[in-house]
Amino acid sequence: MLTLDLTNAPRWHDLAPRVRVHLRPLTTALMVATRSDPVVEAVPEDASDEERAVAFAKALARRAVLAWEGIGDADGTAIDPSPEAIDALLDVWPIFETFQLTFVSNGLLLEQEKNASTPLPSGPSAGAADTATPARKRAKTALLG
Repeated sequence: MLTLDLTNAPRWHDLAPRVRVHLRPLTTALMVATRSDPVVEAVPEDASDEERAVAFAKALARRAVLAWEGIGDADGTAIDPSPEAIDALLDVWPIFETFQLTFVSNGLLLEQEKNASTPLPSGPSAGAADTATPARKRAKTALLG
């Protein structure tokens, strides 16, 4: 069952110990705006999937991050989110991975859930490998009586 959050309120997400970000909900509007972000659209056609993922995640984070805690400059002074600081935050590999898993993948999981329940024209097991050995002979018909 698909559960809807009718409040659509921003939420805090932990990205690392003592590091968390307050993010807008992952809505259709946010995803559509990110897809048409100039930085995302400027990614070359021959770019790798990884390069596209980084560009998309940074563009999404620039739109989604409202506040954060536990993030500072080189001197250890707390800083507010800015486009440059958000990009620098996502350049930290564990932070990027956690952002992808806790925020971005939620939208993708919903997409997979939708796809999993869609009937396939070629049947639900099309492309699946057989795991049972074939029967040696036909089974007898059961008699009702």
